[in-house]
Amino acid sequence: MRILFFSSLIFALSACKSGHLFKKKELYTPQYVAGPQALIYKTKKDYSNFVPVFLSDDKSEIISYPMPSDLYVDGKLALPSKLKKDYLLDNKGIGRNVAFLNLTYQEYAALKMVPSLKELYELIQDKDPLIELCDCGNRTKLTDPEKQLNLLISKDELTKRCKIVKLD
Repeated sequence: MRILFFSSLIFALSACKSGHLFKKKELYTPQYVAGPQALIYKTKKDYSNFVPVFLSDDKSEIISYPMPSDLYVDGKLALPSKLKKDYLLDNKGIGRNVAFLNLTYQEYAALKMVPSLKELYELIQDKDPLIELCDCGNRTKLTDPEKQLNLLISKDELTKRCKIVKLD
């Protein structure tokens, strides 16, 4: 009886170790189809609470900026989600030519009127804030974005599975 028990135990343990009894947790594979993108990024310093705007390629003018009401999603400020290793998951809209204003989401959302483009441009605190930007495909294809992307980051698979966006 003991031999049968120990044989079964050894089989079960070896099967667990090799992954035969339990399916290995699979890493997310980005799906590049139409829809909102899952953009993961790192910045030179912490700009996570500051409002992003888009600059022209030569960074001489603002080409896109949010309205104060645009900073809310489902009644909450759409701050980026903090991920492992200082990565952030964009929840509002950034891109290769992003710059960050010297206004927090809360300060900007409280504005009654958006400043002029000239005034907004003067509020930019960094015209070249990104260290890294990765496109991880259609965001709606992620079932648990933070968990799935953190797993890619912790397994050093983020830059292997997601597209690295050229910043120059």
